[in-house]
Amino acid sequence: MNQKRRSQIAEMLEKQKTVTNAELMEQFGISIETVRRDLAYLEQKGILDRVYGGAVRKEVVREEPVYTSREEKNGEEKQLIAGAAEGLIEDSDIVFFDLGTTVQMVAKKLDKNKRINAFTNAIRTAVTLSEKNCEVILTGGKVRKGELSLSGSLAEENLAHFNIDKAIIGAAGVTEDGISDFVADEAGLRARVIANAGKVIVLADFEKFGVRAMCKVCPLEEIDVLVTDDKAPKDLLKKLEKKGIQVIVAKR
Repeated sequence: MNQKRRSQIAEMLEKQKTVTNAELMEQFGISIETVRRDLAYLEQKGILDRVYGGAVRKEVVREEPVYTSREEKNGEEKQLIAGAAEGLIEDSDIVFFDLGTTVQMVAKKLDKNKRINAFTNAIRTAVTLSEKNCEVILTGGKVRKGELSLSGSLAEENLAHFNIDKAIIGAAGVTEDGISDFVADEAGLRARVIANAGKVIVLADFEKFGVRAMCKVCPLEEIDVLVTDDKAPKDLLKKLEKKGIQVIVAKR
């Protein structure tokens, strides 16, 4: 009986990626102690990570999906997140725009009445920003084919000369350990930007939670604001808030 129930919990996580203790108690008619034992067992098997109030599916992703497929995936959620993030940018800000599809959507939504200075390592985003009422500076560096992103030591050195008010950062993965990315050079550039920014704003749709990409970017404590959608695991969001991170859930 235990194994059957645990298999069903694993199947639930495959479908919805997160489960809560309360949900499992109601679904299976079991006590909180039994829930905790089941989740501890599944965590030992590498199936999930326990979080406050429940669990998230454990997922280690080593390869980055191609840009065009990421553009289309979870488009509605990304549009909502981008709209909420754009509201955090103020006139005269100095803003770094990370590479990534959701961050580019922020650039597309940027109010033309806002006059900002913009830095970016994403060539597509630079083109979008150049059509707005802002000065655009590319980081320089090595171009990655397909992504049209810039990174490497030259990009990091160039950024070291500038102060940044706000950094808009995309996340490949978000766990209790922090933010992660797929490419070492780009993770390094993100880390440099985060260390140099007055406010760090991370954008992550619901599918990024529980994902560990190969390269660490920063611990959660270095983030000021997380913008996500209403499908993100609520218990984990509460845990982030307890760490002092402002969590913004974009409304439909």
